[in-house]
This record gives sequence, structure tokens and C-alpha cells, in this order.
Amino acid sequence: MDWDKLRIFHAVADAGSLTHAGDVLHLSQSAVSRQIRSLEESLGTTLFHRHARGLILTEQGELLFDATSAMIKRLETAAARIKDSEEEVFGELRVTTTTGFGTLWLAPRLPKLYEKYPDLKIDLMLEERVLDLPMREADVAIRMKEPSQADLIRRRLMTVRMRLYASPEYLAERGTPETMEDFTTHRLICQNTSAPQVGAGAALVRELMMRDIPSTLTVNNYFGVLQGVINGLGIGVLPNYLTEDFPALVRVLPDLESNEVPVFLAYPEELRQSQRIAAFRDFVTEEIIEHRKRQKETPKL
Repeated sequence: MDWDKLRIFHAVADAGSLTHAGDVLHLSQSAVSRQIRSLEESLGTTLFHRHARGLILTEQGELLFDATSAMIKRLETAAARIKDSEEEVFGELRVTTTTGFGTLWLAPRLPKLYEKYPDLKIDLMLEERVLDLPMREADVAIRMKEPSQADLIRRRLMTVRMRLYASPEYLAERGTPETMEDFTTHRLICQNTSAPQVGAGAALVRELMMRDIPSTLTVNNYFGVLQGVINGLGIGVLPNYLTEDFPALVRVLPDLESNEVPVFLAYPEELRQSQRIAAFRDFVTEEIIEHRKRQKETPKL
């Protein structure tokens, strides 16, 4: 099959529109349409259902799109390796992690990485869904559990525990609970147990929800939970890595915490020689080491 036609087909399938695909490819709509029609004729099948709202792949179109997606991912991997310099770190690096860790721990530390490598172009993808690294949905991931895929290089970075925190202002106004029974006069801020999150955090929330807590605020990520706590809405379930950057947080019921949550960095085996990956891996590792040192030097919360 003609690669140009496959490339244009993939762009159309990805955009769902001849016009949008033409904009990406810098081709006219009529030129894109001719290439798609020619590809359909060569395959003897229809690849798209056409309707007023755009284009939808047929079953045969889905099969071809899966194939072109795999081809493009492999080409991107090859291009990334070719572009990697032995002495310089530059170009795009796609990093994925959870919304909480990405916004509350990683992003505030990235200025140090950019200071050292100003030509990096980081695409930070924050979501709870685990992206497929071998299929190049991302180059490197920081996840709250060990990756299950065999063809990944992984490194354990740290462990996290979910604990209860509140603002000093909230506790001054409402009092500090000494036992779980005291929670009947407080509001709990946490992730909903049905929201995507680490199992240890969900288990702690379920345990808390079994108590007679009259008022709750559930948010689908820890950034939202933190905002609720800082603004005095209640007592929140938050990861303990926040205590360094938010030292005003007061730990509540210090004997109550989740099981350990392992934090792993992972990337595809085929990117082992990538200078961008190495730079990011070393940066995160150094930041974790410094984070641990500072935790040991400060009183436990």
C-alpha cells in the first residue's frame, strides 16, 4: 500500500474530518478526499461512514487505523532515537503521571530541569489512565504502582502514604479531633472511592466513610482536595509528599494512615539510550533524594 495514502488516511481518521486533516497535512480538502477514495478503491472496501457531523471509521477502517497507529508509533520511536545526541539534551519529552503528583510535586520542581536543559520541550500529560508506553502514548511515566508490562525499564522512586491534614485556621475554629468519634463535628474532604486512585488511598477513604461523618466534599483529584483543605473547608485525605511544599498543613489523627504506595518511574526498553530520558530520570532521582533528606531533617508531621 502507498505510504502517502496511509499517512493521509491516518490523519483523517485521527481528525474525523477531511478539512481538519487537510489543515494538519497542508493539503486541500479535495486532495485529501481524492487520496482517501483512491485508497478505498485499491483495498476494495469503504473505510469511512460519511455523515453531516464528520467521518466515522467502518470496521475495516478501524483495522487499518490500528495498523497505521502502530506504524506511526514505531516511526516516532525511531525518530526520537535518531534525534538523540550523545552530548546534548533537547527536543520533545512526553511525561505522564497522575494529576495530583504532577501538579503538586513534579511541576513545581521542573524549573530546575529547564534551567539545566533550556532546549527541552516537555509535554506533561496528567491523568489517572495508565498510558501505553510501548505504544508511545508517552515516553516516560511516574506511576503509583509498579508497571505490569515486561518490556519496560522501571525504577522505584519512593513510597507515599495517605494521611489526614487540615489548615491551622480550620482547627483553631473547629477544634482538633483526638479520636474518630470526634469526626462527627467535622467535614471530610477526599476522593470518591469510585474515582480512579491508588488502592491504598481508596481503602483509607472507605474506612473513614464507614464512620458517622455528617458532611463530606469529594473531589476527583488531590489538587482539588488540597484546595479545599487550604481554604478551611474541612479535614482532607492527602499524600504525605505535600508536607514539604505546604508546611502549614497540620496532621490530624497521626496514628491513622494508609498502607504504603510505591512510586515508580518507567520507560520503554527501546528508549534506554535516550539522552532526554536519562536527563529526566536523573533529575527526578536527585529531587527524590533531596526530598528524603529534607524529610529526615524536619520533625515528623
